[in-house]
Amino acid sequence: MERNEAPAVRGLEDRFFTATIFLFLALFLGGGALLLLADVLYVDAPAVKTVFSDPNILHALWLSLWTSCATVVLSLLFALPMGYALSRYSFPGRILADTLVDLPIVFPPLVAGLTLLVFFSQTALGRWIENTGLTFVFQPRGIVLCQFLVSASYAIRTVKAAFDEIDPRLEKVALTLGASRWGAFFRVSLPLARNGVLAGGILTWARAFGIFGPLMIFVGSFRGRTEVLPTTVFLEQSIGHLEVALAVSLLLIAVAAAALLAVRILTGKALFR
Repeated sequence: MERNEAPAVRGLEDRFFTATIFLFLALFLGGGALLLLADVLYVDAPAVKTVFSDPNILHALWLSLWTSCATVVLSLLFALPMGYALSRYSFPGRILADTLVDLPIVFPPLVAGLTLLVFFSQTALGRWIENTGLTFVFQPRGIVLCQFLVSASYAIRTVKAAFDEIDPRLEKVALTLGASRWGAFFRVSLPLARNGVLAGGILTWARAFGIFGPLMIFVGSFRGRTEVLPTTVFLEQSIGHLEVALAVSLLLIAVAAAALLAVRILTGKALFR
């Protein structure tokens, strides 16, 4: 009789453990779904129409698109050599460099905007750059600079992870067959890391597309000039157009969800398993 009780008790404990785990999962996902549903139900058809017909919002959408795409190009330009260096080489200060790469991910985004503003308005070098005509403060190119500072780390970290998964011996084989270091990189490493590079670009784009705080400090929110979709949410809410602000917010959420879905597909992770 005692031998049968132990498996029964253990089975009950296992079921309780599993139920507890899934309870927290259900609470988190269910809460998020309820919040999203509340936004969807609050938004009406005129608000959605306004998002896709108002000239100011359309300009903000266009500005968000081209600046975030420019940020991706600039970020990958740095991410490819930096990610490769951090993945393949050991050098003095590597741990420090690795830490500094991740720093923009964890510090408040407002710090990026404030840092840029102080640099270009209070330092001799920053003022010299502004005086040459290459102005960033309160200019659309300042949006790209803000986005780059906040989101480039995502590209660098993702590209590094992609190179980490490639066996270095493949490059050594290419070198023994007569390829140069450049040839081994472009013909072996980069093609194998392609999906990781694309995933890094998508994450960077989604992050750049949605930043708000640093832009408010560094470039402002001037309609028709430096207004992007995240600042549109703030401006519409501030004048009482809550439905329009929520409609724009849902568009930003949809973009983020699509980006995450694309990253999962590119990295080969099953959607349901």
